[in-house]
Amino acid sequence: MSGALSSDEADDGLGTAAAGETIARTDAHIALIGSLAVARALPQRKRRTIGAWCFLDHFGPAKVVEGDDPQLGPHPHIGLHTVTWLYDGEALHKDSLGSEQAIRPGQLNIMTAGHGIAHAEDMLWNTSSRTVHGLQLWIAQPHATRNSSSTFAHHASLPSSAHNDLDVTVLVGEVGATESPARVDSALVGADIVARGAGLVPLDASFEHGVFVVEGSAIVNGNDVATNQLLYLPPGHTSVDISSSDGAPARLMLLGGIPFGEQLFMWWNFVGRTKDEIDDAQRSWNSDDGRFGRVESRLSRIAAPTPIWH
Repeated sequence: MSGALSSDEADDGLGTAAAGETIARTDAHIALIGSLAVARALPQRKRRTIGAWCFLDHFGPAKVVEGDDPQLGPHPHIGLHTVTWLYDGEALHKDSLGSEQAIRPGQLNIMTAGHGIAHAEDMLWNTSSRTVHGLQLWIAQPHATRNSSSTFAHHASLPSSAHNDLDVTVLVGEVGATESPARVDSALVGADIVARGAGLVPLDASFEHGVFVVEGSAIVNGNDVATNQLLYLPPGHTSVDISSSDGAPARLMLLGGIPFGEQLFMWWNFVGRTKDEIDDAQRSWNSDDGRFGRVESRLSRIAAPTPIWH
């Protein structure tokens, strides 16, 4: 449902946020995946990670033309968790572990790649609207777990809480006393927020945070933030003040975590540490040597392109 990193977004080394960073607002980069508009808020040249969050694609809302469906055939990952969150539409996840799981709005799919996994995402159309809308996120695994075994989990419901006029659903980590059951390998938070007015969301002051506006517009700690903009908050904040603008509801995604202290090397669908690791993964996938397993899917297998440094 969202594309891999392109050549100009590939990363040749990134790490924790620089000391002394201040609040900053950035626009997502807009790209087309087939007929589908995708807004990529992470990674960008000026903001590579927020905690261990290293990728955020916002796709839709859009009506999809029949025959140009945003399907993703079998493709590989290493060194990350994928987090899929839908607002509209329905998708079928299949992976090389044998998992087969439909996901609907308000549900969470989280897949841990570790040493290597492959999966496919197939849009399901049960209505005539053919509308798709959601987020695809990646979390970089720390060194301790990045070569571990692969796993997949589906959470049909998630905990939520109200903070004045804000409805907060916790995808991963915790907000106040509300904690998600989803696996994470580092100190993180991810939460969907619907703002119908104003409210205050508690934060962990040791985290850096980002607030991304999915729909509408909002005022975040006094800053105007529009759709497909990300507001970065450095460590030190114990709460974030959010209010919808112009009296209309807004939807936002709160991401946060301990600044990631390891350098990453990101290319295509892989999150590693060196070019050699990426080369090995690319060769393994294209030669089908068994590292990533097989995905039973009607969709065509996607070949890994040649790395940009060759």
